[in-house]
Amino acid sequence: MTATTEGPVLVTGGTGSFGSTMVRRLLTTDIAEVRILSRDEAKQDAQRRELADSRVKFHVGDVRDYRSVEDAVNGVAHVFHAAALKQVPSCEFFPLQAVRTNVDGTDNVIRAAERAGVRSVVCLSTDKAVYPINAMGISKAMMEKVAQAHARNDASSTTTVSVTRYGNVMYSRGSVIPVFVEQVRTGRPLTVTDPTMTRFLMSLDESVDLVEHAFAHAEPGDLFVRKAPACTVGDLALAVASLFGVEQPEIRTLGVRHGEKLYESLLSREELQKSDDQGDYYRVPLDSRSLEYELFFDEGEKRVVDSDYTSHNTERLDVEGVKALLRNLAPIRRELEAAGLPAEGAA
Repeated sequence: MTATTEGPVLVTGGTGSFGSTMVRRLLTTDIAEVRILSRDEAKQDAQRRELADSRVKFHVGDVRDYRSVEDAVNGVAHVFHAAALKQVPSCEFFPLQAVRTNVDGTDNVIRAAERAGVRSVVCLSTDKAVYPINAMGISKAMMEKVAQAHARNDASSTTTVSVTRYGNVMYSRGSVIPVFVEQVRTGRPLTVTDPTMTRFLMSLDESVDLVEHAFAHAEPGDLFVRKAPACTVGDLALAVASLFGVEQPEIRTLGVRHGEKLYESLLSREELQKSDDQGDYYRVPLDSRSLEYELFFDEGEKRVVDSDYTSHNTERLDVEGVKALLRNLAPIRRELEAAGLPAEGAA
């Protein structure tokens, strides 16, 4: 990152999978201070001991509580907003909790950042926000609308708010990969929902690259997506098993769970229609039309795109391709070394 010396950076949800990776990336620069806002003091204590870096300042608080956000953001130059409820089942069971964290919490972060004169806020979203069918995806879709409404309704703001959207992050908290690893190591059947289900594959480092791209290039209200390969859940299970020396694992099919899709979309066809292809990334600019009704009814799109960008139509990796990708993950390499197995092919 090139602008980290401009002032402190705040990472909300900085003790989570993405947040902690973001913090480590920031600490490789000459940044003077990284602030972490999260509500779990036990995780903060563990992270404090692990990082052992005086530049990291911990704030106990919750994005639902405006006052705690206001205190944490004071004097900050940039905010990476990663705090969220991300588990599909918990959001299905408690949808209002998803709204309070993912929607109201994002509004608190943006409003506090603007009041404090923060230069930029990058909000993290998910592929489940595209044509959402579960409470987590719906709340994240609303989060995106909150961020974009700020840019549309307050054009004079000096705070640039943008959104990044990404698919499954490999080996993040809640990822199926650690489950497969544990099942293989203990000799149990690998449990999959539907072997033909596809999911995007992105590493934690690549998800941070996406946020840094947004940080460097965003205009107010921009949405950024990193292009990513995908694979079937069945091939992912076979790849994990093969890495750990099991070539013909027993696979038990559970069936598609409530709130799950057969494939995920990173961009809808409507978004693709107005997107800019930036090589490894897509940028979708803000629809900045005002609330003049004729601008919605009398103006149409000249370019027509008839498909979404999904895990079904992106680059599809086979078992060997997935194995090569997995070998680049540090947690997988550690698991293989602990099991006395080769981790060759790692970058």
